[in-house]
Amino acid sequence: MDSSHDIFAEPVFLDRLRARDEDALHQLVQAYLPQLIRTARGAGLPTQDAEDTAQETFITCFEKIDGFAGRSHVRTWIFGILYRKILEQRRSSARSERQDDIDELMESRFRTDGFWATPPESADTDLYLAQVRRHLQDCLDGVTTDQRLAFVMREVEGMDSGEICSALDIGRSNLGVLLYRGRNKLRECLERRSVTGRE
Repeated sequence: MDSSHDIFAEPVFLDRLRARDEDALHQLVQAYLPQLIRTARGAGLPTQDAEDTAQETFITCFEKIDGFAGRSHVRTWIFGILYRKILEQRRSSARSERQDDIDELMESRFRTDGFWATPPESADTDLYLAQVRRHLQDCLDGVTTDQRLAFVMREVEGMDSGEICSALDIGRSNLGVLLYRGRNKLRECLERRSVTGRE
C-alpha cells in the first residue's frame, strides 16, 4: 500500500464500503487478508482456524460497516474486530497440544512429483530451525493473549502504537507494559531453552 496516498482513509472509499461496493470490498480484503491471517497465526491459531477467523473478521466488518464512524483508520478497526474474534476463538475452544499437520508439512516441503520443493541446506540446519520454531511457539504459548497479540502486531505486522492501542482498546502505557512483559517472558523462556541470537 502506498503510504503517500492511502485510499482506505478517504471518506469516498468509506462511503463505497457502506454502499457495499464490491470493488471496494475486494480491495479491502486483498489489502488486509494476509495480515489478518498472519496475526491470527501469530496469536497461536492453527492455519485453518486463522484463515476462518480472518474471514469471520471480514464478515463482521461488512455487517457492521455502517457503524464505523471513521475516527480511526479502517485497518485499526478491522484489527480490533480480529482481536475480539481471536479472544472468542480462544474462549470457545479447549486448549490442546498443537501438532504439526503431516499433510501440510509434506505439501510445503515437496512438489507434486515427489521431489524437494527447496532442497534442505543440511539436516543439521533444518533440525536446528525446527527446534527454534518449536521453542518459540512453546514460549509464545507462555505469554498472555494480549501480550502475544501486541507482540505480533508490533514485531511481525509492524503496526504503530496508535493502531495497536486502538485495535486492542488499550492505552499507550498499557501497550508499553504488555510489550515489555511479553518480550521479557519470551527472552527468559528462550534463554532457559538455550535459544538465543548470540553465537
